[in-house]
Amino acid sequence: MSDTNKQILEKGVRAALELAAGTDWSELTLAAIADKAELKLEDFHTVGDKDTIADAVEAYFDKAMSEGSFDADETPRTRLFDVIMMRFEAMEAHRPALLSLMKWRQTQPLRMIALLASRQASAEWAMVCSGLDKKGDLPKPLRSTAIAWAIAQAERAWRREDSADMSRTMAKLDGELRKMEERADWIRKPFARRKSAAPEAEDAPSGA
Repeated sequence: MSDTNKQILEKGVRAALELAAGTDWSELTLAAIADKAELKLEDFHTVGDKDTIADAVEAYFDKAMSEGSFDADETPRTRLFDVIMMRFEAMEAHRPALLSLMKWRQTQPLRMIALLASRQASAEWAMVCSGLDKKGDLPKPLRSTAIAWAIAQAERAWRREDSADMSRTMAKLDGELRKMEERADWIRKPFARRKSAAPEAEDAPSGA
């Protein structure tokens, strides 16, 4: 996608979020979104439609995770917690719109399928923003899938959030990241055993 089209799509996302604060997402039209974004409807012709805008919302909030910084001395779990919570803090300013989008999306099977890929992308960006995108003991897809699950579970808590300090969301995210850490330790042990056993296999007599 060209830079111009990316700008149009981002304007569309911002406009849709503004409109959905007072109108059900299901009632939004691309024409209304274009008008709110101060664009012509034809500007979206090569960019996408309302579904494209809905799918782009996740990436729009992913950007919030790169707005802060992390302390290299902090644990990986703490770093992940901090960057993911920045995402939820950005979402909080658009709570009514996002709740409306989520309700509509649950009636759209294709949008739910697209959400799976978006979740994975969010998790991979969270690793980048927390400095955890280097090679680790576990395969990257396994790590990102675990983080994507943690984000999804925290979002479920966020939907029911009733505290100004997002304590419910923070507790759920922290709990899921702790469980992820425990599972990673459990999975990592077989990897470590195979690595330590590899040299012995290479040194073994050919006839063994």
